[in-house]
Amino acid sequence: MIKTLSKYVKEFKTDSIITPLFMLLEVFMETIVPLMMASVIDNGVNKGDINHIYKMGIFMVIAAGVGLFAGIMGGKYGARASAGFARNLRSGMYENIQKFSFANIDRFSTAGLVTRMTTDVTNLQNAYQMILRMCFRAPASLICALGAAFFINAKIASIYLLAVVFLGGCIVIIVKKAMHYFREVFEKYDDLNASVQENIAGIRVVKAFVREDYETDKFHKASSNIYKMFVKAENTVVWNMPLMQFTVYACILGISWLGANMIVVGSLETGALMSLLTYCMNILMSLMMLSMVFVMLTMSTASAERITEVLNEKPSLTNPENPDFQIPDGSIQFENVSFRYNATSEEPTLSHVDLSIKAGETIGILGGTGSAKTSLVNLISRLYDVTEGTVKVGGKDVRNYDLETLRNEVAVVLQKNVLFSGTILDNLRWGDKDATLEDCKRVCRLACADEFIDRKPDGYETHIEQGGSNVSGGQKQRLCIARALLKKPKILILDDSTSAVDTATDAKIRQAFAEEIPETTKLIIAQRVSSIQNADHIIVMDNGTVNGFGTHEELLENNEIYKDVYESQNSGSGDFDENGGIE
Repeated sequence: MIKTLSKYVKEFKTDSIITPLFMLLEVFMETIVPLMMASVIDNGVNKGDINHIYKMGIFMVIAAGVGLFAGIMGGKYGARASAGFARNLRSGMYENIQKFSFANIDRFSTAGLVTRMTTDVTNLQNAYQMILRMCFRAPASLICALGAAFFINAKIASIYLLAVVFLGGCIVIIVKKAMHYFREVFEKYDDLNASVQENIAGIRVVKAFVREDYETDKFHKASSNIYKMFVKAENTVVWNMPLMQFTVYACILGISWLGANMIVVGSLETGALMSLLTYCMNILMSLMMLSMVFVMLTMSTASAERITEVLNEKPSLTNPENPDFQIPDGSIQFENVSFRYNATSEEPTLSHVDLSIKAGETIGILGGTGSAKTSLVNLISRLYDVTEGTVKVGGKDVRNYDLETLRNEVAVVLQKNVLFSGTILDNLRWGDKDATLEDCKRVCRLACADEFIDRKPDGYETHIEQGGSNVSGGQKQRLCIARALLKKPKILILDDSTSAVDTATDAKIRQAFAEEIPETTKLIIAQRVSSIQNADHIIVMDNGTVNGFGTHEELLENNEIYKDVYESQNSGSGDFDENGGIE
């Protein structure tokens, strides 16, 4: 874990080295000031030597100034190092997440990833700053103060050793008990973020079903869980201060009583006793700082483990050593393909699939919910890898292609596609960043998106809200189809992506595809038989297997599932909008 995280210090290594050096310089100045003060009292005040008082006073001012400068510089470089470390961690996680396959993403919840990149990184940032400053300052201050105390009077300094042993043992017990609670609390943060994320993303549904009170209760429950965990942790950590105060006052009483007796018999000077009392505070404050560091490290250890999980996660899909960068055509072959989302699953999602699709064909895919239609097409663009068998595109195994090349040639339009904040043009150019306005207009005509774009006052410069919340479901789907067409793919997959458009528009889109992109292989997942009955071939999926493969007429004769679906959809007057909503 430490080895992984240390790589992200990167360009802030110099700041990370300078900070402890300034802290050590500050400690050294703080250590010699009490010695100078003792000299002022014993050799200046008691002996009436005004020159010695002036001389030592000047040295004390210089030492205090140097200590102040070192403290400021330590704070400055420590802040730069910790903030830079946090920035690099966020960048490292984000970049690695971009490389994740769907299988990798399935391992982490969205809320969990958000917590890791925000709360967990902030905890690690604070801990790193404390390590650079307190972890060097506190032990150094403790050692220097103990050394100076023993130099003045070893008998009295032995009281410090007893205090250090007692307080150190208490801190270890407190930290050990608190660590358990801090590990659990960050898992509760995931639940809280999930509650907020779901509520905001589905706010329209929440209001439509009048579920505000339910969502509020769910949030309060998640928030209360975090509160309870933090209370348990803090109830343990809070013992730090009383134990610290008890130890401080016990040491002061012990030193004062023993020191006063020694002054009476003449074995200790008054200035030396004052210095010993000062060192008492230095030593015990150092222990207090160490206890705070331990608590912060305890909190950050859980965060560090969660961050390291993301950083060390290896993408399950990688490029081959010598990838192919040319895809000859859009032909597709499934050769005895089986697939499991989880290697330990008893039943495969897809089982022994054999298919052969020629380049330029239009293929319809029909099947009930859970029949693995989407799982089938996900293997073509290698969003997942097959468990058994081979998927070929252009006559070559998809695992032999460069991933970026493959996914540029296989465009996928999902039923629930996402639009991003920006203009319509910005969203369209996700398909081709160099596309001209004319290119965008052409694909919008093919996707029948120009019909509603031209009616908007700003046309293609119309602003789209995040997630496409200011356009309808059908408009969003048509924009996503146009965006995919800009890639000029050899294979176009429409995963139930015309479900939100009427049958008349659906027919126009299919006709445009047939006329404008005849060489592109088109796979259309649909629930309506009317959307795919004119396809070259239709695949009927059932429980992860290919139940039928043929033309509309062949399946009506030979496939019971297809025949039942067709008859159920055509038993009445058909879709209400079959003629564009006009009787």
